Amino acid sequence: MTLVRTGRATPVRWTMGDDPFSAIDRLFQDLGGSVGSREDALYPMDLYETDEALVIELAVPGVQAEDLDISIEGRQLTIRASLPGLPEGEQRRYWLQAIPRGAFTRTVRLPANVNTEAVTANVDDGMLTLRLAKAAEAKVRKVEVQHG
Repeated sequence: MTLVRTGRATPVRWTMGDDPFSAIDRLFQDLGGSVGSREDALYPMDLYETDEALVIELAVPGVQAEDLDISIEGRQLTIRASLPGLPEGEQRRYWLQAIPRGAFTRTVRLPANVNTEAVTANVDDGMLTLRLAKAAEAKVRKVEVQHG
């Protein structure tokens, strides 16, 4: 079965033998949107907010603390990690391959400014937890209303 999308100079051909995820990514890119990258699926992440901080929890199975490189520039947080590849010279014929290997990068735009001097990072049992203290101007400030 072949699907052909019309309305463009060169039609996109999509056959059943194509990788369905790549085909869906191409479709969304053609429509002007985007879907998550492979790293987004392999390394799921939660980002939530408390009164004092932004907290990120990122699944990083097999990653050691010394293999992580975390940087913040403005409101952009970048997490880089490196997983060991196959032993040198080893050949494998996979029937299924889902374990990530090699380097990956996750970049996220933070919803608030953070104090880069008050960031903590901890990796435990394959879960990276970042606690990013909010900058003073990003914290909710209660304003007392005076009478009269």
